[in-house]
Amino acid sequence: MTRATDRDNQAVLRFIERFASAFAESGMPRMPARVFVALLTDDDGTMTAAELADLLRVSPAAISGAVRYLAQVNMVSREREAGSRRDVYRVYDDVWYEALFRREQAMGRWDGPLKEGIHVLGDGTPAGQRIAETLAFFEFMHQELPTLLGRWRTYRAERFNS
Repeated sequence: MTRATDRDNQAVLRFIERFASAFAESGMPRMPARVFVALLTDDDGTMTAAELADLLRVSPAAISGAVRYLAQVNMVSREREAGSRRDVYRVYDDVWYEALFRREQAMGRWDGPLKEGIHVLGDGTPAGQRIAETLAFFEFMHQELPTLLGRWRTYRAERFNS
């Protein structure tokens, strides 16, 4: 097993940039993508703003905006460093599970506005039909996602003995 001290730091930085570019090409803003991948590469999954800024060679302000975005989309959390006034940023241990679980919860809050949209636009109109289909999709996801996430938990436990 490779220890963190045995890693090639330049290779790690190249990985961060390549993977972050893939996220950016998929629609994630570039700086949040870089911060997210940097946190993924940390063995503890936690870093301070100063550590992130130093690693990525950017300003603390850039880190602040990036982690604000990542927290908003439920990919990282901000925590107080024990015995300090500094914040640390943590990537969730099962980040993809957490992101989907939290996204599914957010989709549940869209039901009311979508139903209002169908009523306002008229369910027989093309726009009303698009909104109705959107609502049906989210209702379907709300129904199916818990089963899928449960299957992931089982698969993860078997694959990674966790």
